[in-house]
Amino acid sequence: MCCLFGLMDTRNRLTVRQKNRLLLALAIASEERGTDATGIAYNFRGKLLIYKRPWPGRCMRFRVPENVRTVMGHTRMATQGNCRKNYNNHPFPGRAGERPFALAHNGVLYNDGLLRRKLALPETRIETDSYIAVQLIEQKKTLTLDSLQFMAEQVRGSFTFTVLDEAGSLYIVKGDSPFCLYRYPGRGLYLYCSTEEILQTALAAAGLRLERPERIPLRYGDILEIDPAGGLQWGEFQHFGKPYDWQGSIFPPFEETPYLEALRSVAGAFGVFPEEIDQLHRSGFTPEEIEDALYNREL
Repeated sequence: MCCLFGLMDTRNRLTVRQKNRLLLALAIASEERGTDATGIAYNFRGKLLIYKRPWPGRCMRFRVPENVRTVMGHTRMATQGNCRKNYNNHPFPGRAGERPFALAHNGVLYNDGLLRRKLALPETRIETDSYIAVQLIEQKKTLTLDSLQFMAEQVRGSFTFTVLDEAGSLYIVKGDSPFCLYRYPGRGLYLYCSTEEILQTALAAAGLRLERPERIPLRYGDILEIDPAGGLQWGEFQHFGKPYDWQGSIFPPFEETPYLEALRSVAGAFGVFPEEIDQLHRSGFTPEEIEDALYNREL
């Protein structure tokens, strides 16, 4: 369980001080979903920069420069990959052809090893499951809605991804992990976080006077590109299994079994949270498939 957060100030209406105060408030509020590491990515003077540390959000000192308009952030609860090795933390750098990008992920992927072998992707010192998403985009040599669709349709597990390119476009790939996106049309401002509660907590702490936002709904299977001017372009991907709309949730109810209870009881030994076992089962995986993934260290 991690947290995605960020801002996109398309008209550059916030001062640099306001942006840094807002980023700190977002990072601190996001500690609710992870304190093992915190990182941001942004563009400055034609370069895509990543700043991350194996620290909780409240220990970060954000100093994004003047005229930075888009910042993509992440707080991490480590499930795979030692957070003390900073290269295991988000955001991750990538290169699609000649275009650098940064990627952050909330969720757990279990088929990263299988994909690396199946598609003959290079081995890497990065131990985090999320990095397979970077490699899949790199394999396509381009960062587009189509290459993000390819990536999302290959990975298995729980996810929502954010991707920032060197031109300042922000992409959101909405899987089954939560995501809340606010738009302030009068300011050309976008703010986002993994949950609306965390976003509202951060806004209250930042103390900014903003208009009432409108929430942009994203559903499982949506891909959204927000360009530097604030324009929206939509795509979609086919998810593994079927999402459900059960009383406002993408997950259906399921019958409790001793098998599932046993899997939850041993999940911690494999670096997996019990809630993630439930998430996978609700997404269509049988208890047998989940057990195979656990014991093959693919969760």
